[in-house]
Amino acid sequence: MAGFTHLHLHTQYSLLDGAIRVKDLYPQVQKLGMDAVAVTDHGNMFGAIDLYTEAKATGTKLIFGCETYVAATDRTDRTNRRNYHLILLAKNEVGYKNLSYLNSKGYLEGFYYNPRIDKTILRERSEGLIGLSACLGGEIAQTLEKNGVAAAEETAKEYASMFADGDFYLELMPTPTSEQDTLNGELVRMSKKLNIPLVATNDCHYVNRTDAVAHDVLMAIQTGKSLKDEKRLKHQVDSYYMKSPSEMDAHFKDVEQAIANTEKIAAMCNVKLKLDETFLPTYKVPPDETLDSYIGKLVKDGLERRFREMAERGFKFDVDQYRERCRTELLVIQKMGFSGYLLIVWDFINWAKEHGIPVGPGRGSGAGSAVAWALRITDIDPLEFKLLFERFLNPERVSMPDFDVDFCMNRRGEVITYVQEKYGKDQVGQIATFHQLKARGVIRDIARAMEIPFGEADKLAKLVPEPVAGKSPPVREAIEQTPELKQLYNESPLHRELLDLAASLEGLNRNAGMHAAGIVISDKPLWEYVPCFRGQNDEIVTQFAMKEVEKAGLVKFDFLGLKTLTVIQTATKLINQQRPPGEEFLIDLIRKDDVDTFKMIARADTTGVFQLESSGFREMLKKLKPDCLEDIIAAVALYRPGPLEGGMVDDFIDRKHGRKKVEYPHPLLAELLADTYGVIVYQEQVMQIAQIMGGYSLG
Repeated sequence: MAGFTHLHLHTQYSLLDGAIRVKDLYPQVQKLGMDAVAVTDHGNMFGAIDLYTEAKATGTKLIFGCETYVAATDRTDRTNRRNYHLILLAKNEVGYKNLSYLNSKGYLEGFYYNPRIDKTILRERSEGLIGLSACLGGEIAQTLEKNGVAAAEETAKEYASMFADGDFYLELMPTPTSEQDTLNGELVRMSKKLNIPLVATNDCHYVNRTDAVAHDVLMAIQTGKSLKDEKRLKHQVDSYYMKSPSEMDAHFKDVEQAIANTEKIAAMCNVKLKLDETFLPTYKVPPDETLDSYIGKLVKDGLERRFREMAERGFKFDVDQYRERCRTELLVIQKMGFSGYLLIVWDFINWAKEHGIPVGPGRGSGAGSAVAWALRITDIDPLEFKLLFERFLNPERVSMPDFDVDFCMNRRGEVITYVQEKYGKDQVGQIATFHQLKARGVIRDIARAMEIPFGEADKLAKLVPEPVAGKSPPVREAIEQTPELKQLYNESPLHRELLDLAASLEGLNRNAGMHAAGIVISDKPLWEYVPCFRGQNDEIVTQFAMKEVEKAGLVKFDFLGLKTLTVIQTATKLINQQRPPGEEFLIDLIRKDDVDTFKMIARADTTGVFQLESSGFREMLKKLKPDCLEDIIAAVALYRPGPLEGGMVDDFIDRKHGRKKVEYPHPLLAELLADTYGVIVYQEQVMQIAQIMGGYSLG
């Protein structure tokens, strides 16, 4: 028996159409005795890096592909939505780049109901690609049906001419329908006459034949139709599963070359991606400056400005300590090649502040950098609050620095527009996110398709336990956890069917959206590195999610839109409308030890206060009664499921109020843990404990 490789297959990244999960794909490939598989999701490459990473982990070869849409006219034509399917497979790295380019252009230039390319751009970018004629939706099949054999042959010759010699194939499928049987016969005849090779595929949409019912429901969810609607879009047969080599061989025993060519193509396709390289955008410095010299100059000037401000406020500080901290940080930043990164962040934050756009004082590990503080990327003094630079950047643990920057929610878009204008609109993009079919939602979706009344479906969905930390329990787990749900499952055939279907479909991707904060900036047009699509507001969006974008080498910048900054700015304006000129109120001048403020916080009068306003947090504040900034910082850190459930919060409160003795794990740690009453609260403390007790470096 000849070997066989699936070359036409749709995963969960063919949204609401493919039902093959990434985690299920490769085990099935190996179970069937194959060592390679092509993934050809509809019109996108959303899953390319995810699929590649998993393939490498399982020792399977992934063949990068896509089922593209070829416009019947021109890709920019918005008067004719007709298009044809075409399978493209990447032979090598050039082919992968061209596939990514075509995919991006389909969305960015050709989107009209579907992301469409056209024959002109395909001919220009076909190097390194193999073409397959696709299904009944392919142009050869459509031309044969509507215009006859001669016209179909001309179409086949046209496609063959677009690819390197022998790299276009006529695609046979074992689908048991009269239309497919007729097409197969004509393609076999056409292959002999035109000397265009044949290849066998199965247009896989699910793993096993038994998954056909669940897939049918998935298509009903996609189209918003009832399962009883006979006119809805659906597969007429249950054969679109991952067939075994023996099944494919048996079906095409009279055209053995079509089977053999799957192995030939698999052997030809060898794309190796270079992941985890970094492609930093270029920051243009003034003449006679380098990135390193310019950031050094800015830090020196910024530090002197900080010193003047602290002196004006009567603060006591050690100038040499700040200068030495900045000097050592700059050495690390420059050695690791991140001067340009910090200059980019400094530039857009500086622009925002110059244009009156509120910027947050800093959150995350970046607040531990004195260089960032000197540059006013952050406004939190890391020496005052004992923050560690090594949490942000560490030569012993090489990774990209990361700033989470908060902007006024109403004006965040202005900062993004500035960045687009500075670096080029094609070089700045948002990052994709994928929303899944969750337990409660998919139960309602399936019930709608089954025409179960909404009230009944909603009641059933609400029996699934509430999501914890954004994660719903799986349907099977929910059935075991919830007696009422378990009873319905055991006693009602209808509910059992619905819940079984929900378990089959949950976790599949529902749609693609945009990350709330993530922005990538590139040194070239984004599609040179990753495939892209168009967002609802005309934004360029990477087809990869955040983790995959970073693996592909693009640098992420977090632009968070924060309502609190908008509220503070509005409140400040209203206050200053009531004050005489020259006596403007500035939020930065509020004292950190204001007694009345702490009294308000201690009585939990914190509605509308960022991070302190939830009912649970207010209850904690009533018990804690914070009287210093350090208490509030600790409270924000401790208000997490782990510390709350583990008793750390109660222990902290009891120690603060003297109900429990403050004890330290070791006398050497007394100074380090004094502000938190002997409780280990922060990652900085953990790192310093390892340093003090074990002699470790902060790396």
